[in-house]
Amino acid sequence: MDMSRQRMGLIGTVLALVAAVVLGSGTPAATAATGDLPDSLWFDGSTSAQVSVQGTRFIDGRGREVVLRGFNVSGETKLEENSGLPFATTADAKKSATALRALGGGNSVRFLLSWAHAEPVRGQVDTTYLAAATDQIKAFLDAGIRVFPDFHQDLFSRYLFNSGSWYTGDGAPKWVVDAGGYPQEYCGICLFWGQNITQNAAVEDASYDFWHNTAGIQDAFLTTAQTTMAYLAQHLTTAQFAAIVGFDPYNEPYAGKYDSGETSRTWEQNILWPFYQKFRARMDTAGWQDKPAFIEPNMFWNANIDSQKQVGGLLDTGALGSRYVFNTHYYDQKAISGILMLGNAADGQYSTDFATIRDRGTADSTAAIVSEYGHPLSGTVSGKAPTVLKAMYQALDSRVSGANWWSQAASSGQVLSGTQWQWDIYSGRHNELMNGNASKVLTSGDAWNDEDLSSVALDSSGTAVLRQDARLLDRLYPSAVAGRTLAFTYEDRSRDGSTTLTWNPVPSTLPNVSALVGTGQYGLVVWRSNGTTAPTELHLPASFATSATTVVSDLGTLTGPPAYSGTASSATTPLAVAAEPGGSATRRLLLTAPDSGVLHYALVANTPTAPSASVRAAAQSELTAWAAAAGFTG
Repeated sequence: MDMSRQRMGLIGTVLALVAAVVLGSGTPAATAATGDLPDSLWFDGSTSAQVSVQGTRFIDGRGREVVLRGFNVSGETKLEENSGLPFATTADAKKSATALRALGGGNSVRFLLSWAHAEPVRGQVDTTYLAAATDQIKAFLDAGIRVFPDFHQDLFSRYLFNSGSWYTGDGAPKWVVDAGGYPQEYCGICLFWGQNITQNAAVEDASYDFWHNTAGIQDAFLTTAQTTMAYLAQHLTTAQFAAIVGFDPYNEPYAGKYDSGETSRTWEQNILWPFYQKFRARMDTAGWQDKPAFIEPNMFWNANIDSQKQVGGLLDTGALGSRYVFNTHYYDQKAISGILMLGNAADGQYSTDFATIRDRGTADSTAAIVSEYGHPLSGTVSGKAPTVLKAMYQALDSRVSGANWWSQAASSGQVLSGTQWQWDIYSGRHNELMNGNASKVLTSGDAWNDEDLSSVALDSSGTAVLRQDARLLDRLYPSAVAGRTLAFTYEDRSRDGSTTLTWNPVPSTLPNVSALVGTGQYGLVVWRSNGTTAPTELHLPASFATSATTVVSDLGTLTGPPAYSGTASSATTPLAVAAEPGGSATRRLLLTAPDSGVLHYALVANTPTAPSASVRAAAQSELTAWAAAAGFTG
C-alpha cells in the first residue's frame, strides 16, 4: 500500500455486535458428521470447506462456485508490540474472528505472517512463533472462516530504518539486513510512505538482493516458508487444513531496481515467475499439493496514476491453471492523494479497473482475487471512504455499473473474491515503539506509517465495533453457487454521512419489482445449474431479519424463509434459511435447484413491510420475462 503520512485518529460508526438471529420455523435438517463446526448441515464440513481452482473460478469440493470475501488479519503483524503476530492472545483472535463473521459478514481472511519472527536467526525457525500463529489461525478456521496465509513485507524490513526515521518497514529478519551492508536509508522528498519503494536506496538495494538471491537469502526464505507450511499441515486437523485455501508467497513484489536493459515485464518473466515456481515446489514438498499459490504481479502493474504504472500482470507465464491464483491489490491513489481526484467516487468508478483484473485472470487461465483494497478512515481524504469503498465493492460484484446493470446484466461477469485492508481490533489502542524508539510510541490508527484503515476497533468495554457503515461491509453475496454465476448485483443503500447512496435503482420497466424493493436493500443473482445437489448459498447480512427477507425466484416466492430441511437425496424447502457454520449466529439463504443446465434467478430484498403474495407473483413474472430477454449465455 501507498498511503498518506498524516496521522489518522479513530472515527466512525459504532455498531453493536449481533447477538441473536431468528431462523424461522421448519423441521430441523440433518446435520453434518460429528466433529464438524457448529450449525453444520449435511453439505457442510471439510468437503465444502476445501477450495480449488477450476477454469477461472474457485470451486468447493461439492462442485459449487465459491466467492471468498473478508479482510486482512492484520496490519498488527507489521508491528513489534505483539512479536509479529496479529493478536496478543488466542482469546483476542477468537474475539476478532467472531466479530469479523458477525459484523463484517466475511467467510475468508488473508492471514499475515512475519518472516522476521519466523526465522529470527538464520537457519533457525522459531517454532514458538509458528505455534502461536497456528493457534490464532485455528480461531478463524473454527469460526467457519477460510484462511490463506501471507508472508508479508512492506519496504523490505523494519531493520533498514533508523530509530529517528519518519518511516518503517516489515518483512525480512535483522540478520538479512546486517549482512547486506545497505546504505543509510533516505527517501528525500516523500509525501507518501510508498515512495520509499522507488526512492530509498536501502529499500531498493535490499529488494534487489532478495530477488537475485544474494548470499542465499531467497533460499533461506523459501526454506522457512516450507517449514511454516509443513508445520501448519502437521498441527491443524484434517478438517481445519481443508479450509486453508492456499498461500500468498510475497506481498507486493517489486524489483527494487532493474538491471541494464531489463524492464518491468522481463523482470516478471525472468525473476518473479521463477521465484513463484520455486515456492510452488516448496508447497508441494510441505504437503500443500492441492492448494494454489496466490501469486502477485509487479505491484505497480495496475496503478491508477500514469507516472507510477508499469507494464506487468504476469503477461508471460502462459496458462497458470489450477495450481496458481492471480492475486492483486487495488488502491485508488488518485483519491488518496487528495489532489488528483477532488470529488467523491461515483457509480461505476472502478468497473474498468476491476474488469482488467478479471481479464488478467482469464488470460492466465486461473481465478483472480483482489487481496487488498481500502481507503483511509481519518485524515484529509477520509471523507471519500464511503463512496470509494462502495464503488470498489460494486466493481467486485459486477463488471457493469449500477446505472447499466439491468440493461446489461448478461455482461455482469463473474463475482470477484476480495479481502479488504484491514481488520485490526487494536485500532487506535496500539503501543508501538516505532523502529524501537522509546520516544516515538505510536498509539493511534494502525500505528504503522500513519495509516488508519481498520474497519473495526474495540469500544471502551472491549467489544468489537465497526468503524464503517455496516450496510457497506456486511453484504449479501453468493458464497457458494451450485452452478455458474452469470450475473450478480447488490444495492447496499450504504450512507455517505446522512445521504443514502443508491447507485442501482430498479428500472421503471419493472414496476412491480421496484415496488417490492422500495427503498430497501436488495440483491439479485442469476446462475445456471450444474446438477449439484447442495444448495446455492447467499450470505444474509444482519440487517436482513429473517421475517423481513423477501425472495422472488423462479424456484418460488415468499417472505420470511423457513428453516432449511433437507438431505443429500431430497430438499423439502427450495427457499430456506440456516445458520452459517461456526456458531457465530450469522445466516445464509439456501436456494436448492439440483437440476442441470437450467437458468435460475433469485431476488433477495430487505422488506420490513411484507409484500403481498400478488405483488410477489407480479414481480416474479417481470423477472422471469427479464431473465429470458437478457441474453444470458454460459
